[in-house]
Amino acid sequence: MLHATGMSLNEYVVGCAVDAATNDLADRQVFVLDSESWDKIQDLLDQPPDPSPRIATLLAQPSILERE
Repeated sequence: MLHATGMSLNEYVVGCAVDAATNDLADRQVFVLDSESWDKIQDLLDQPPDPSPRIATLLAQPSILERE
C-alpha cells in the first residue's frame, strides 16, 4: 500500500492510467476505426444491456426532483 495515498500500487497505477487516458481523449471529437472495429461496436450497441437489479432499484425510487 502506498502510505501517501492509501491505495495499493495496482490501484494507483490503474488510476493514473485512467486519468492520463481521460486527459488525452477528452477533447477528441473524431475517432477513426477500421470497418471490423466499427462493426464490432455496432453489434455491441445493438445488444440489449444485461438487467441490473441495482439500476432497477434506483429507477424505482423518486428522483431528487420529486422528493419533498
